[in-house]
Amino acid sequence: MLIDKRLPFSYIFFKVKYEMLIVFALGIIIHFLTEEFFTYLPDMPLTIATFLGTAISVLLSFKMSQSYDRWWEARKVWGAIVNDSRSFVLQLQAFITGDNAPAEIKIMAYRQIAWCYSLGQALRGLPPLENCDEFLSDTDMAALKHHSNKHLGILQLNVLQVKEIHKKGVISDYLHAQINTTCVKFSDSMGMAERINNTVFPTTYRLYLHFTIYLFVIILSVGLKNVMLAYEIPLLMIVSLVFFLLEKTAYHMQDPFRNRPTDTSMTQIARTIEINIKQLLNENDVPEPLKPESYYVM
Repeated sequence: MLIDKRLPFSYIFFKVKYEMLIVFALGIIIHFLTEEFFTYLPDMPLTIATFLGTAISVLLSFKMSQSYDRWWEARKVWGAIVNDSRSFVLQLQAFITGDNAPAEIKIMAYRQIAWCYSLGQALRGLPPLENCDEFLSDTDMAALKHHSNKHLGILQLNVLQVKEIHKKGVISDYLHAQINTTCVKFSDSMGMAERINNTVFPTTYRLYLHFTIYLFVIILSVGLKNVMLAYEIPLLMIVSLVFFLLEKTAYHMQDPFRNRPTDTSMTQIARTIEINIKQLLNENDVPEPLKPESYYVM
């Protein structure tokens, strides 16, 4: 996730470098073609370019709105995961009693930490159990081998352990239902995140928008046929730069789990959950919050 710091120019430039090269080439080609065929070309009023630029602005506004909705929904999902993870451990501590309670609570709490990290890794297309071995036992790791969905398998392990505790009569039916309700919330949040990640934003929309921006550059270049090349090319590039940067911003926000600087800071959120849970367990080895990498945090 981008943080409130000044973005480096290189980050901005590399997002649109190919588009700017195409605009530069189009500007040069159209300028010399209009000079060569000046007498054959009709007048191209700038109002046509203005109308097309307005249409592009409307399309970009719609795409930005839809992309932000997806990004914000993803952030709300992980906000719910933070709250429910804390509630889960607090419920375990409040409901489970007996000599083995601290050990059992710690096992399930550590599984919850592993679940958060595993879900974030899986959504980013990375190995789902990477760096999770410190929170899972060898038995758990072996049980997860046959699961294609590792985070779902971790959730199942906790549900089954709560079931065993209920069978022993340590918790009542009502308390068992309360804990299960929290586990269902984890499953709901997981499903919502997977839905966002697996639902592709229509690619044709981006292609049409790109084509329209290039068409705008061509029409504007023809309309500026009487302007010197030294002024025409910078003007074309500055105007198109604004459109392409907005389009790139919307494109990156529409996929909030794609392991980019603009995605949801799932690793940082999982680290926060780890800190909170370990403090609830009165652990000594509480890690530091995840530090941002220059202008973003993962």
